[in-house]
Amino acid sequence: MKILSIETSCEHASVALLIDGEVVERTLEGHANHSERLLPTLRTLLADAGIALNALDAMAFGAGPGAFTGLRLACGVTQGLAMGADLGVAPVCSLAALALQGTGESIYVLTDARMGEVYTAAYCLQDGYPLEIAPPACCPPDLLTLPPAGQWFAIGSALRTYEGRIPATVFDRLSGRNADGVPRAGDVARLAARMAGQGGLVPPEQAAPLYVRDKVALTTAERLARGGRA
Repeated sequence: MKILSIETSCEHASVALLIDGEVVERTLEGHANHSERLLPTLRTLLADAGIALNALDAMAFGAGPGAFTGLRLACGVTQGLAMGADLGVAPVCSLAALALQGTGESIYVLTDARMGEVYTAAYCLQDGYPLEIAPPACCPPDLLTLPPAGQWFAIGSALRTYEGRIPATVFDRLSGRNADGVPRAGDVARLAARMAGQGGLVPPEQAAPLYVRDKVALTTAERLARGGRA
């Protein structure tokens, strides 16, 4: 299985090439340069491996939730390349990809959604792959709740950004935490390979970001109500 993947849902962007279970990953330094660096980095990744785009089995991208601009970039580039090479596409949930970096079986993912909110989801890792327990959602950190039973390993940027606003009832049930984890293209590729093996690829024109939250800006009153600045 050969899959080229893109993950630009947050400021720590990356691309990866999976070949028969082995992953080569490259990071895109500098948030403002993602659109400029993305295509050249993909070309270099393929050239270094000696693989043509049309020799791939599929393309994949981190579908989100995450930064709207980054999601549109990853989706658009993936669609364009996949159409030209006649490839299927795997839109992979970025939170599910991040869950692969967790420890143990019960993983609670929470990332900074900006605007005083958190993207969150819960997974149970089975045979190394995430089974969704609670679907991706968006809410203020004060309203975060864990699934009903057990201990959970938490991972994601919201642990640092909103540490003082996350309820103690969440922290009390954590077996551990990682505030530095970010979605990675290598993990996106691994989940995409599983999707491809299960017939889960979609035509490029049907690939779409997973936004979860449709609103991209707050009014002044809403920002003040959430503790922000006017």
